[in-house]
Parts: sequence; structure tokens; C-alpha cells
Amino acid sequence: MNDDASTNGQDKRSWLDRLSFFLSDRPGTKEELLERIRQAEEDQILDREALDTIEGALQMSHMQVRDIMVPRPQMAVVKADQSTQEFMQTITETSHSRFPVIGESPDDVLGILLAKDLLPLAFAKQMDNFDLNAMLRKPIFVPESKRLSILLNEFRTNRYHMAIVLDEYGGVTGLVTIEDVLEQIVGEIEDETDAEEDDGNIRPFSDKGFLVKALTTIEDFNEHFGTYYDETEFDTIGGIITQQFGHLPAKDENIQVGDLNFLILAADNRRIRLMQVNPISNDANEPSPQS
Repeated sequence: MNDDASTNGQDKRSWLDRLSFFLSDRPGTKEELLERIRQAEEDQILDREALDTIEGALQMSHMQVRDIMVPRPQMAVVKADQSTQEFMQTITETSHSRFPVIGESPDDVLGILLAKDLLPLAFAKQMDNFDLNAMLRKPIFVPESKRLSILLNEFRTNRYHMAIVLDEYGGVTGLVTIEDVLEQIVGEIEDETDAEEDDGNIRPFSDKGFLVKALTTIEDFNEHFGTYYDETEFDTIGGIITQQFGHLPAKDENIQVGDLNFLILAADNRRIRLMQVNPISNDANEPSPQS
């Protein structure tokens, strides 16, 4: 037996045994469990790495694919009938590594194109004469209700990195990657560590402003700010604000929607992540998308 593997197994078993003893009086809620686990870390029953692993798993256990997926309007796709020059522009501009290839509509996903598969053709200067369909990988489809913990296990077990997300009627609603899931784990751990007093997805930031996660549901946003944004087209406030910009905004871009100003604080090449929302004077109102 490999000595290192044996030692690692013993170490893992050791902290699990210590944690089991520490939690022998079963916690009543997830919050109580988290509190006890953090206390175990403070008492040096667990190390920080073990604590992060457990916290990440607990935070992810209740989340579903729909909570983190790239929404359909924000998907970067290649169309099967595009010329090589057209889809190469999409690949170059987005810098993604994987692209759904669609037929007549976004619901018609033919396969997944890996940008790296095009490199040999580019070096051989054969980009104008190849069969796109022959290069496609089989698409993986998952329901938007699938739990992230299950999806992450499937990603790792089956060694694929992207899945197309379907609604209950079989229509495409977005896509999700293993990077999205891992980023969510890290983000949840950081949120719990750095913002213990954080009240959900919306929290005060200044005298008048708020920090708002882009994944905040329309229902929660409307309830907090007294707005009436329509929930039929988008599930999150990030989707509505992206639509208002007309493009995927970058950090420090801002836009006025109704009597609120939205400043982008964090975004990547897939989606908005965090915004600062400030009420503005009523005399400067513009028509809002809910009207």
C-alpha cells in the first residue's frame, strides 16, 4: 500500500472521528450544524481545509442548476449554418473553450464544439475546408431542477465539463459548466466567511445604497425595493439588468432603470455577479421595464 495514501486516509478518518464525537448531540438545523463545525475549527478539531470542504458541501446541498446556470439569452453559441469566419469571430471574442452548436433554434442543440479541436486545422490552414458536424462532441442535457451536489458528482464521474439545461417541457433554458459549480462553492464559502451578518442576497451598503447579488430572484428584489419587475421572461434581477444594457456589462458600467441606478461591481465573461443599487430622485425617473 502507498504510504502517502495510507497516511492521508488515516488523517481523514481521524478528523471525521473527532468531528463525529463533537457532533454526537445532533444539531437541529443547518445553521446550528454550521455553527458547531466552525466552533470545531476554532477548537482545532478540524483544520481550515476540512472546514471549507464541509461548508462548501452544505451550502451547495440546497441549490439547483437553475440557480447558477448561464441563462439562454447569454449563451455564446455557434450556429451550424454560420461560415467559418462568422463562428471563429464568436470563439475569438468570447474566449470560451466550449460552445453549444445549434441548428434552426436554440432548442436544437446538435453538439458541443471544443475550441481546442480547431487548433490543428488552424495550424494546417484547413479552416475553410472541414466538416463541423464531424467535430462535435455529444451534448449532455440536465434538468434545471437538478441539485448542484449531484451535478458536480456527475461532472467528475463522467468527465464532461458542460451541460445544456432543460426546463420541464424540454426547452433549453441555459447551460452550466463544472467551473460554474466550483466557483459557486468558493463563492458561498467566501460569503459565509466574510459576511456573517449578510441578510440573504440583498444587504445595506451605504446610507441609501445596497449590495445586490445578480442571482437575486425578481420576487425578492420586488419585495425589497417595492418594484414590479416582470417575472415571466427572467428569473433573476441580473437577467433584467443585462437586457436593459443590451449587452453583457463589465465592471464599473452603470445604468438607470426607473428610479434605481445599477452599478456593476463584479462580472465575468458569462454573467453579472454583484451590483450596487442606489435609489435616485423621482424627478429623474425613466420608464421601467415593469410598466
